[in-house]
Amino acid sequence: MANISSLVNTLVNKAIEKELIQTSDGIYARNQVLGLLNEASYQDDAELLNLDIPDILEELAELAVNKGLIEGLLDEREQLTAKIMDVFISKPSEINQTFYLKYQASPEQATDYFYQLSKDSNYIQTKRIANNIHFKTASDYGDLDITINLSKPEKDPEQIKREKEMKQDIAYPKCLLCAENEGYVGRIGHPARSNHRVIEVPLEGEDWFLQYSPYVYYNEHSILFAKEHRPMKINRDSFARLTAFVEKFPHYFIGSNADLPIVGGSILSHDHYQGGHYTFAMTNAEEEFSFTLDDFSDVEAMVVKWPLSVIRLRHTDRNTLVDASDYILQKWREYSDPAADILAYTDDTPHNTITPIARKRGKLYEIDLVLRNNRTTDEHPMGLFHPHEDVHHIKKENIGLIEVMGLAVLPPRLKEEMETIKKHLLGEKVTVAEYHHDWVQSIEDRYSPITKDNVNKIVEDALGQKFARVLENAGVYKTNQTGRDAFKRFLSHLNER
Repeated sequence: MANISSLVNTLVNKAIEKELIQTSDGIYARNQVLGLLNEASYQDDAELLNLDIPDILEELAELAVNKGLIEGLLDEREQLTAKIMDVFISKPSEINQTFYLKYQASPEQATDYFYQLSKDSNYIQTKRIANNIHFKTASDYGDLDITINLSKPEKDPEQIKREKEMKQDIAYPKCLLCAENEGYVGRIGHPARSNHRVIEVPLEGEDWFLQYSPYVYYNEHSILFAKEHRPMKINRDSFARLTAFVEKFPHYFIGSNADLPIVGGSILSHDHYQGGHYTFAMTNAEEEFSFTLDDFSDVEAMVVKWPLSVIRLRHTDRNTLVDASDYILQKWREYSDPAADILAYTDDTPHNTITPIARKRGKLYEIDLVLRNNRTTDEHPMGLFHPHEDVHHIKKENIGLIEVMGLAVLPPRLKEEMETIKKHLLGEKVTVAEYHHDWVQSIEDRYSPITKDNVNKIVEDALGQKFARVLENAGVYKTNQTGRDAFKRFLSHLNER
């Protein structure tokens, strides 16, 4: 293990190289880091190491454990490394000022700056993200993105024990998305955010903030969140904010999870959206057929060829698009079609909502309205329009915004399980998990011969086909003729008085 002087010297030089600080800040930054490490001495001739910032931070955390400064739990390590990186990051007001100076040149320059800063400061966990498995696979709906998420480290038993022992009445910050996380040192069970910065993005007369996800699933995976801690709600204001955002940042898409359990995302307690600079398969999905909204005849309206049920609207005026979107939402909230298994309510419990996504195409504003329903049945207790039991071996979690658009976020266990399946397909004696048996048999029945040269692609394609099936399960109107006829009944309902 390298000595502290070499590690600190390398870290300071890396920070200067990445323009986190100026050369004249070097001595100050060095002393601040030495203080955090309770180190009184420094070797002026300390060598420069061939390490990147995440590797340096890991080494410094290990040295802190050896010195007895921290016990070595994951949260303690992250608290220390976030504090260290905070030494090299400007105050929030200065970062916002720089962001908007660059914004005057172009919105893309501003987001490029902030994204790079979030990576260089180790807020975005680039080293851990590099562990993720990612590939594209062809489907009837375009090239789907498959990700096996390996970026979040596992908690050790002592960490879990400490979290259980923590007082449950701590309510600051109220959740992981609150603005109060900016600069928060962290505690057991709540991640360190000393090196966290957010950008002020006022929307429709409200205070909203832009940040990037620490574990980005796609390029510039961003989170836009309200200053007020309030539950997520899809309504007219949502459409107004989404279109206002893409007006400010036309190179980004922005969308929202639905606002009901099962069809919603993982955090429904804080109003937020997700965006980024990435083109998903759904973005490129073709028009299946067009239709007319009588009350909005100048709005271009179509159904998209996609496994989920997507209405796409386009117009040059965002306010017109907001009105049309809200009209469809209100109609859908109250719509039932028992023949298509769609019920708006069970007693007073609502089932219908929408996952909206906004973007700009040249001068046109575009909104995708993905129709969602969260009914459960005896046959499908986890959700009728949710991954069904035959696909639970790869995915049984909620289908949120990211999956809706065609990017699978699959559990870490699949990494080893896929490798075992490949060995089995090549004739090796291995034990395949029982819940994969039917799937593996279907692969063997479909492909021949299976060799070392083609086994990777065969398994990846099979996984992609399963994910397409997951999305089909989540579609309220299936892509067959019966489903499309039912979809058209709803579209006709939109023009009823």
